[in-house]
Amino acid sequence: MAMKSIQYNQHTLDISYEIINHDAKVDMIVLHGWGSNKGLMSKSFSPFMKGFRHIYIDLPGFGGSTCNLTLTTKDYARIVELLMIHLNASKDVIVGHSFGGKVATLLHPSVLVLLSSAGIVWPKSFKVKSKIMLFKLMKNLGLSSFRKHFVADDAKTLNEPMYETFKNVVNEDFTYEFEQYDAKALLCWGKEDIDTPIKSAEKINSLIKDSQLEVYVGDHYFFMKHAKDVSSKIENTFLKTLEH
Repeated sequence: MAMKSIQYNQHTLDISYEIINHDAKVDMIVLHGWGSNKGLMSKSFSPFMKGFRHIYIDLPGFGGSTCNLTLTTKDYARIVELLMIHLNASKDVIVGHSFGGKVATLLHPSVLVLLSSAGIVWPKSFKVKSKIMLFKLMKNLGLSSFRKHFVADDAKTLNEPMYETFKNVVNEDFTYEFEQYDAKALLCWGKEDIDTPIKSAEKINSLIKDSQLEVYVGDHYFFMKHAKDVSSKIENTFLKTLEH
């Protein structure tokens, strides 16, 4: 594991990363989802794709990386770019799981790999809408200390900057960003995913002009059981970019 201090918006962020296959000529940046870390991604994919230089990154506020300011997804993308400059890394292949998929999309790699990516917003259920309305009412009455009973599980343990960051990114609609991506994309999804449902995959697949959708048995973390096959699909997708 390595660490690099990044200066961003007058703050210092310590970014933790790991590089595997140092001498490989093709770079593959791997970005985890919200609440996760690079270790989960490395455990899944490091045994495969020996022709790629794997760069696993802890996004600010997760794993070994620090975060003491409120960020947006665009900020995350810019911070990753600053680290890539330090590492002399190219945007050959960028893999993003869940929230990391949105960050990866903004980076516009030659090959975009989305693993159960976030970014498609569906209408909230009546239950969720009612919960939000009740929280807002209690907040107006000065009862905001009850926040922990209303916030999503992903946000309950966050410090204030990260909680504000969570609010910034949780309901972002990336329809436009997916439409604007104009290179090759591989979408891999878990058929039983309830966090980013399969209908999200189908919509993203329709938005990106040159995309391929692969569906696997499994949930939001399907890739942990299917890493070998997903890796093979990534390699094949990259090879297709060399045919032109």
